[in-house]
Amino acid sequence: MASNWAKSAEEQEKLVKKLSTTDITPPNDSEASRKPQPAGTGDTQTDDEAVTPAERSLLQKIIRKGLVENKNDIEIQRKDPTSPLYSVKSFEALHLKPNLLKGVFTMGFNAPSKIQESALPLLLADPPQNMIAQSQSGTGKTAAFVLAMLSRVDPSKNYTQALCLSPTYELAIQTGEVAAKMAQFCPEIKIRYAVRGEEVPRGTKLTEHIIIGTPGKVVDWAIKFRFFDLSKISVFVLDEADVMIATQGHQDQSFRIHKALSRSCQMMFFSATYEHDVMEFAEAIVNNPVVIRLKREEESLDNIKQYYVKCRNQDDKYLAISNIYGVVTIGQAMIFCHTRKTAQWLVEKMTKDGHAVALLSGDLTVEQRIAVLDRFREGKEKVLITTNVLSRGIDVEQVTIVVNFDLPIDLNRKADCETYLHRIGRTGRFGKAGLAINLIDNSESMTVLKQIEDHFGKPIHLLDAADVDEIEKLASAD
Repeated sequence: MASNWAKSAEEQEKLVKKLSTTDITPPNDSEASRKPQPAGTGDTQTDDEAVTPAERSLLQKIIRKGLVENKNDIEIQRKDPTSPLYSVKSFEALHLKPNLLKGVFTMGFNAPSKIQESALPLLLADPPQNMIAQSQSGTGKTAAFVLAMLSRVDPSKNYTQALCLSPTYELAIQTGEVAAKMAQFCPEIKIRYAVRGEEVPRGTKLTEHIIIGTPGKVVDWAIKFRFFDLSKISVFVLDEADVMIATQGHQDQSFRIHKALSRSCQMMFFSATYEHDVMEFAEAIVNNPVVIRLKREEESLDNIKQYYVKCRNQDDKYLAISNIYGVVTIGQAMIFCHTRKTAQWLVEKMTKDGHAVALLSGDLTVEQRIAVLDRFREGKEKVLITTNVLSRGIDVEQVTIVVNFDLPIDLNRKADCETYLHRIGRTGRFGKAGLAINLIDNSESMTVLKQIEDHFGKPIHLLDAADVDEIEKLASAD
């Protein structure tokens, strides 16, 4: 065991150097800023929102606070082929403490998601099992590791036993909120944030059982001031592990914290993505882990009805949206524009006509983006207008219509089918029917539409936006 630990530390030192130049920003994020605008818009300000991986993850968590069922199969690769892999179909089968189970149900988690039913039996088993898990945002990763931390804590021992690191203040607070809700019937379990603004008097020995914080603050509290003892930690969680590992400052701080942990400490790394170098680094840190990975995303368009509307120009597009939205008043709508300028124009026009709309753009701070998403998720605005910053990974259960004001195109002005899939995938979630409406105003956009239709092998039907009866049929569609 000791030799394994030494070897891991040695490998880790090498990988720290190797990863200092690793760029894990998803390709589509960086490409979005270089995409040309559709012909005829005359708008050169493209979708260039500067969204860091940590910010993107936060935005996804904000808007996907509930449990989102994921139909993707999970591929489980075990280091020890003789180890059994169990799966549970109910939270009761996990034999949780009654008050913890009560908290889970009160949060509305009726049955484990795919990642939870595979991960939780292993995380809660004895002896403790180390894990590296990859699953997209909203599939229940946070709830999984929070439940594991809460289950491992011994409230009779007044010292810190579980530590969770997040890359940003906002993500740490999000995780803490989940932990507080889940432990609402377990007042004996104490939780503390180690984030900016939190101060502890010198000489203090913390008695909270769980600490959730950012790497810099935790290094100060644990290593510099010794407010709690890292060697006594029994559960260590690295949330957003890809961001943590590939961010130089966080990586170094996380490494210092990791080295001070005991060899028996249970390690849990959770992330939405893992590039090859990052996974290599994680496997060098985590001794003999179970690795749980999602297969490549395969979203289905089966329950999404797709239509297109022929328009003459931008004003005609607006008229089409007004006609559709005036009749189909169910749920909420998301409208995707190619440029910020177009999005701003649309917001001003819809607001002037009395619609409750919100704009999500790169001009906003992270805090402002969170406020916009919160308001939309709560239904205070019925329409969210945005660019590709929201095309991936974000679900709002009430979204029933997605409108492509501009169709997504790639650098070669061909259809960007992957972005199209992610955009219209915001509707038709949770097994419900959804509507995707594409506004076509020239021959180029019609060509792009046909490319999308051919790619997915699904018909996109012509809709007469001036025909109220036809639009009303959409509103009553199952």
